[in-house]
Amino acid sequence: MILIEELSIIISIISIIVVVYGTLVAAGAFVRTEIRRIRGKYNFQRLRMIRADLGTYLLLGLELLIAADILKTVVEPGLNELGILAGIVLLRTVLSYFLNKEILEIDHERHEHPEVFDLQ
Repeated sequence: MILIEELSIIISIISIIVVVYGTLVAAGAFVRTEIRRIRGKYNFQRLRMIRADLGTYLLLGLELLIAADILKTVVEPGLNELGILAGIVLLRTVLSYFLNKEILEIDHERHEHPEVFDLQ
């Protein structure tokens, strides 16, 4: 059981790393977009793509947290752990729905108007 607890902690740490990494990537992309805006080469679709990318990292981090919480629940099956797990699963489901909706919209617009998404 100690091995499962340690594995749960490792997975939780990895999820934090994924979220922080995704946030740094999105922040870097945002700064580059703002520099382009200042130079007069702004493309509003960049921000939508940055949001979609950040959302993907957040979802991956949440999925890893779900895995860690499942392991914790196996070791200590209590109502508190089940409540936390249910909250994370609900949050991940809502985020996934809206993120997938936005990604599909971006892909649809990209195919209909490829000139708008010219990110060069």
